[in-house]
Amino acid sequence: MGCSTCRNLEQAYEAGVTEYAEARASVCYRVCTRLAAQKNVDMERARYELEEHRKVCASAASVRRLLPERDAPERSRQLVA
Repeated sequence: MGCSTCRNLEQAYEAGVTEYAEARASVCYRVCTRLAAQKNVDMERARYELEEHRKVCASAASVRRLLPERDAPERSRQLVA
């Protein structure tokens, strides 16, 4: 992608996914889920911002790339949830 905003938003989303996964895997998660919940909210905000930017970005329009959650068939996402 040629758009620096797309790259920055994608990096923020990927960082959010990583932080959320780390929070869920943490020993503290069993005691307090608040940190993981906050990381999940941050990750979803980053995903939303990326999707919104891609709707209006000219360079993203030529390379429609879906986020990983959206690549999975609906049935697979239901099994994970």
